[in-house]
Amino acid sequence: MFTLPLGDRARLRPLEPWQAPEFLAHIERARPTVDPWIPWASLSTDLASATATLQRYADRQAEDSGRIYGIWLDGTLVGGVMFTRFDKDAGTCEIGCWLEAAGEGHGLVTRACRLLIDWAFAERGMSRVEWWAAAGNTRSIAAARRLGMTHEGTLRRRYPHRGVRQDSEVWSVLAEEWPAPDGTDDT
Repeated sequence: MFTLPLGDRARLRPLEPWQAPEFLAHIERARPTVDPWIPWASLSTDLASATATLQRYADRQAEDSGRIYGIWLDGTLVGGVMFTRFDKDAGTCEIGCWLEAAGEGHGLVTRACRLLIDWAFAERGMSRVEWWAAAGNTRSIAAARRLGMTHEGTLRRRYPHRGVRQDSEVWSVLAEEWPAPDGTDDT
């Protein structure tokens, strides 16, 4: 298993089904900030459902169609980032994130997402990375802005969550717009 540093106190590493007890405890702590926005968080309510959530991502990774990673701060799982969709043939993927209150304010999501975007463009040859956020999720939209993404539009009443139809904002960055991992411009 690999671990990548996100600063002195934080690490990024794969989140796997065997970690379901730790994931469930984390989701319980994160529920107030993630439940309004992330449908799978509301579905991870016991050990079986938390395991199923992580197993879905393990299956997606095996199919090369998605991945999930946890963010640990001082040894405690406080959030994560993921490829919710990964389509190597089309050259597009979608990333997402979540964080509990204890992980906020450390720049963890921005640093972790930069690693995922770097990998998608440099290693996998993606052409486009997307970010979809519920229109009311100001923290997610702010993260897309920090990553230098462009707001492409809003899909009105795109999906139901907790009995309310949600609008989705679509943000993206293209390979030619993304800076090289060493900070130099490849053009």
